[in-house]
Amino acid sequence: MKTRTLVARLGVWVRNMAILSCLLLLVSCQAKNPLVDNQAQVKVARVVSGQSLEVLGMAEQPNLISQVRLIGIESPDLRQSPWGEEAKQLLETLIGNAEKPVMLEFDLEAKDKIGRTLAYVWKDQVFFNEELVKQGYALFVGRSPNHKYNQRLERAQQWARLMGQGIWNPEKPMRLTPAEFRRQNR
Repeated sequence: MKTRTLVARLGVWVRNMAILSCLLLLVSCQAKNPLVDNQAQVKVARVVSGQSLEVLGMAEQPNLISQVRLIGIESPDLRQSPWGEEAKQLLETLIGNAEKPVMLEFDLEAKDKIGRTLAYVWKDQVFFNEELVKQGYALFVGRSPNHKYNQRLERAQQWARLMGQGIWNPEKPMRLTPAEFRRQNR
């Protein structure tokens, strides 16, 4: 009788250990840093301007370059001296080591009219879109339907204006918005 009880207990113990082992195996197979559906981790191949990047790792082919346009901002045109080049340099500085990936966060509208991916860009909890506006190297431009960070970007622009940062510097202000500049210099 004791032997049967001991065998039954041993069977229950073995079954429980097998279940526990399977659960541990499943948990260990999960990705360590799962991304949310509206995010992608990519490497920056090149900074095109103060508002555009070329990135690797967005498509199924990891070496395919994709164009990314930062949501909610408009930086000076590269021909708008000196602000366009300064905006590009600031974005390059924020990216820093290209080996370390950046996080793209998507909003409601995924692409712009010319097919670039629209995204908010983050690295080490620094919000690049906001930083460009806050340092006075981009204007906040809210465009429907992508409004997730409009309040943050608008506050950053108010701060940059009050502090006379970048394009808001009273000694050398930018006279034309990037859109006005492009219209006049087609």
